[in-house]
Amino acid sequence: MDVHVQGAAAPDPFLSAADLFETEHELSLPVVVQVREDPDERTWAGHYPNRHVLNISRQAATSAMARELALHEFSHMARYEEAHASHTQSTDEALFLAFSGRSVERRKLAHCYQIANHMKDIYADDITLSVAPADKLLAFLESRLAAAVADRPTARPDDWTRLTAGSDPDITAVNAAFALALVERHGLVDDDHRLYDLAHAAADDAPGVDFERFNCRFKSLAADPTESDYRKELVGVARDYVLAPGSGSGQQAAD
Repeated sequence: MDVHVQGAAAPDPFLSAADLFETEHELSLPVVVQVREDPDERTWAGHYPNRHVLNISRQAATSAMARELALHEFSHMARYEEAHASHTQSTDEALFLAFSGRSVERRKLAHCYQIANHMKDIYADDITLSVAPADKLLAFLESRLAAAVADRPTARPDDWTRLTAGSDPDITAVNAAFALALVERHGLVDDDHRLYDLAHAAADDAPGVDFERFNCRFKSLAADPTESDYRKELVGVARDYVLAPGSGSGQQAAD
């Protein structure tokens, strides 16, 4: 596995991640790690005919999570190379099929892309968790969910509209369903783990979101779906989020 690190970060965590990844999997194309100075740069993988590119901030690349973040992105690259349906299906196409002829609130539409990424992450982490310990991932999920729950509004009247950059209760509930589904899918925690309390708190803050349904959908994703089956699943989960009773959709049309 060929890994090249470009930017102001030591290559060690990325090379360590590659060594660990190669114990069970391999990549045909080389990986270029682009370390960005912007601390807000999200970690993501780009795929090209002759290489993969792992984009990561210097802050993340020098953090204690650097190896685990790299492993996660290597797993996305592996799913892409194997043409897994989760990584070849166009999200734009699925959302068009889901909402053709309907007006969808911009906020909800943006959240649908995040939900689609969660589904990709489930499949990537099926690989990640086959080669790496889960302790750092579990701590990461718990801390992110705790921060989101703490950042929620103290009350949500029927006409509530977020005016700050804080957490949106609806997508926070879906994020919680995803986090819990991921750890349950791999049997990582006991029933008394704090993640359950955080997830249920997030669910209570979003009565219009069917938390249990999203949790079940994420957790039960088939290991190797056909393109048609995966498209149906993605269309279904998007409709569950946008068109569910009490979701408040349809107030502002998306372009």
